[in-house]
Amino acid sequence: MPPPILSQRALNRALLARQHLLRRRKASAADEIEHLVGMQAQVPNSPYVGLWTRLEEFQPHQLADLITHRRAVRLGIMRNTLHLVTARDCIALRPLFSPVLGRGLQASPFGRNLVGMETQPLIRQATRLMKEKPRTLAELGALLHERWPDRDANSLAYAIRHLVSLVQVPPRGVWGKSAQATWTTAELWLGQPLTLKPSVDSLVMRYLAAFGPATVADMSAWSGLTALRGVVARLRPELRTFRDERARELFDVPDGPLPDPKTPAPPRFLPEYDNLLIGHHDRTRVIDHAYRYVIFIGTLLVDGFVQATWMVKRQGDAATLTIEPLRRLTVADRNAVVAEGERLLDFAASEATKRDVRITAVATSPPQAPQLRH
Repeated sequence: MPPPILSQRALNRALLARQHLLRRRKASAADEIEHLVGMQAQVPNSPYVGLWTRLEEFQPHQLADLITHRRAVRLGIMRNTLHLVTARDCIALRPLFSPVLGRGLQASPFGRNLVGMETQPLIRQATRLMKEKPRTLAELGALLHERWPDRDANSLAYAIRHLVSLVQVPPRGVWGKSAQATWTTAELWLGQPLTLKPSVDSLVMRYLAAFGPATVADMSAWSGLTALRGVVARLRPELRTFRDERARELFDVPDGPLPDPKTPAPPRFLPEYDNLLIGHHDRTRVIDHAYRYVIFIGTLLVDGFVQATWMVKRQGDAATLTIEPLRRLTVADRNAVVAEGERLLDFAASEATKRDVRITAVATSPPQAPQLRH
């Protein structure tokens, strides 16, 4: 008997349910971070908004306390990008991604500047320096350059960023505070070594629980890992399978929720780079291909799909949430969006005495790719 076919809308509702975006979850911040297998964290405050939109009664101090008490850390991991993970997941998962970060270094200008250099002496020296105190990459590069004056300082620092399990230390990433990105090793910060036998099987199962049903290409796009087809083949007896409307094979955990595709989906505000938007090779289950570049700013789900962008601006004691629709919204949708926007302002701008939600005219054209800074 052929596997069932799941429509785009069925996949959308499955994803929303597993991401706790159909109904907020009553759970701790740590539990949710682990359920999501980490949260994108290039922008320090993004995980706070991502948790608020998924959890009942979430308050910023709940995540800030995890970071300051070393129960959660920000580090390069999936796809060699900065994520927030629990300390337990840092220890268990980070070794899986050493090849990803190593390939990233080799493909970069920094790696090309260090061709022929032995890395173990570099790693030992950098670790000694960070054992003295956490360092910014600029500071670390300058100190390493004293030992290797014929090598580029920035390249030396970024080699360590790729080759060593570095974590950013607070107050960076703490709500309401700002600081330069300062780094030390995960082992020094957490006081224990990383696991010697990380489980890629467990990672795949956890991914499917939070993002499935999904293809092997989706798993690779989310993680940055290669050779996952063999892992899935090994796990196949434990998985259920489906097909999407393009006949691609989808894999899933046995108990993953599959809501009725007609299930209502309330408006949800997502932060920059939210993993919901980039957790698959084919992102159309939640965002139209024409709007793929809006992930670099805040996005708004309406009926489960990205249909607007948003930004909070502060001026004095006032805070304004500006929403720019990508498509025309119905009156009912606008009312629901404004109500959810007021709740967002209560969370993100609680100190403001004047708060306003504004919906602009529909964007005249799809957003373009951002200009890269060199």
